[in-house]
This record gives sequence, structure tokens and C-alpha cells, in this order.
Amino acid sequence: MRGSDSRGMRHRVTLVAISALVAFAVALAPAALASGGQAKGPNAPNPLKGQKWWDQNTEYHLTWSVYRGLRARGKISKANAIKKLAEQPQFRWWGRYESPLVSKIRGSFQTMDRQKKGQVPLMAAFFHEGRGCSPSYQGGGRAEDQRYRRYIRQFAKGIGRREVVIAFEPDSTGTIECLAKSRRKARLRTLAYGVKVVSRLPNATVYIEATASDWQGVPTVSRKLKALGVRRVRGFMLNATHQDTIKNNIRYGRKLSKRLGGKHFIINTSHNGNGNFKRRGKVYTCNPPNVAAGARPTTDTDHPLVDAYMWVERPGYSNGACNGGPARVGAFWLDRALLMVRRAAWNRN
Repeated sequence: MRGSDSRGMRHRVTLVAISALVAFAVALAPAALASGGQAKGPNAPNPLKGQKWWDQNTEYHLTWSVYRGLRARGKISKANAIKKLAEQPQFRWWGRYESPLVSKIRGSFQTMDRQKKGQVPLMAAFFHEGRGCSPSYQGGGRAEDQRYRRYIRQFAKGIGRREVVIAFEPDSTGTIECLAKSRRKARLRTLAYGVKVVSRLPNATVYIEATASDWQGVPTVSRKLKALGVRRVRGFMLNATHQDTIKNNIRYGRKLSKRLGGKHFIINTSHNGNGNFKRRGKVYTCNPPNVAAGARPTTDTDHPLVDAYMWVERPGYSNGACNGGPARVGAFWLDRALLMVRRAAWNRN
């Protein structure tokens, strides 16, 4: 009996020791292991490879709705052209206009699962306050900072453990200088809080807004991305609301990546089929007249740092009352959508 008790005691001691070692190892493990592998090194496999991105074929998606409306009216040629845009996976932009946010996010997942299980939604987090640009613009002040934190927590709660790709806050990084100087550090801290929240989602792949090759300089943007905590996530995104070429964005992205420890990135190609539009040396990004749909979404980029070409911005949606567009931002602009398809290189082959 004593021998048996002794063996049992040694066994229990061994288990306790093993448990202690495991706990110690977990405590010393890098933060990336607690955040779904977001911050794995530059040689880690591309997490987007093999994903089947959802095309959002629902009654709520404007492009699909326009396609169905054209078919119902017998305008088959135009309908087929619009379908070429609709069937490409695009990011759905989630903002403060979605309410109640958590149930709407979960409802969209349910719709996706009914269509076909195993698809991955593309989600743009667009909650920052950016409706002005002047030396006195406060961006809502401290109260808005608190509101933003609540929104981003709700966004993360809605996602939970679902596999998603997140485009984090388009235009946010490049418009920090639109705020009064006294508010810029607070905006950086607020966005950094958002990065921290989404980085903890166990099955999300996150890319932080990093302007574009025709926007802000590499030293400026790299400092901002470090302040936002890009180390916590997979990488950054370029060209989200701009139209510069793939070639220019790769060159720019490589320079950024070098300053960020080899971080990977995605490039928005939804509107850059003809590159950017300049007049008198100034780049025009609001409904530029030369616009064309660019490369279709794919992970076949032929560049080791570029995880994918993706459609973060949505072709056919107006940027507002500029260059002949509908005044309401986000309104569908049929003539422009048709023009983008006609000009797309992949539609001429």
C-alpha cells in the first residue's frame, strides 16, 4: 500500500510540475500566439491563400440589386456588365450607420452560411470620425474617442470567433493631419485601441490603413503604423481609396515593409485600372474621370510581400458630389459602373 501511495504521489507531483512548466511557457510566449497568429513573422504562410471570399449576393448589396433590376427591365447587356462587378468579392463597410451592430453582423454571417458554408466575409471597419479637415477640427473631441471605443468593441463582439478578413479604418491614417494639432495624438491612441481589440479576434486577418503610393511619405506612415500597433496584426493595406497603379504601390509597400520588420500587405485594385488622375500636378481621387476597374481579387500576386489584390473600395459607388457624381456618398452610379467595366483590361481579353 505504501509503495502504491508513493507511486501515486510521484505521479501527482510530476503532473503538477508539467502543469507549472506549461503555464510558464504560455506566460513567456509571444503576444502573437494569443491573437490568432496575427503577428507571425514575415516568412509565415499567406493566411488568405485558399480562402473562399463571400460575394455578398443578397438583396442588400447595391451592385447585385442593380443587376437584378436591370434584368427585370430587360436591359440584359447592361445587367451582364454590372454582374461582372457584383460577382467579385468586395469588402462590406461597417460603420456607425449600422444599428444594432452586433445583430446585423451576425445576421450577415447567417445569410452567408445559408448560401454556402465555408466562405469568408471581407469586412472594412469604418468607425473613425473624419468629416472635416481644418486647423480647428476636433473630430468630435474626447466624447467621440469614447464612442469609437464602444463601436469597435461591438464590431469585435459581432465577429467573435468567425474567420474574417478586416480592412482596418480606410482613410484614417492619412487624415490624422486633418485634425487640430492638439487632437492628433488622441486619434492615434484611439485607433491603436481599435487595432488592439481586433488583433485579439482568434480567426481574423487584419490589415491597417497605410495610405497609398501617391499620398503620404514612407517615413511618416511607418511612424504612424508603429504607433498604431501594426506589430499586433498581419500587416497593412494600400490604395484603399486611391487609384494608383499596382507597380507604384508595390514599390511603396516594400519600403514601408522594410521599416516594419517585413510586414505583408494588400493592395486595393478596385479603381486603379488606369492609374491615378492628375491635373496641374495634383492627384484627384474623388470620382476621377479616367477611372477603370483594376485587377480582380486574387492571392496570385507574384510578389512575396503582397498577400492579395483586393477590392476594398466598391466599384460603382459614388464618392460624393464631385466630378459629376451623385451627392450622397455611397450612392450607386450606374453610368460610372458601366464605364469601369468597359475600361477594365480583364474585360477586353
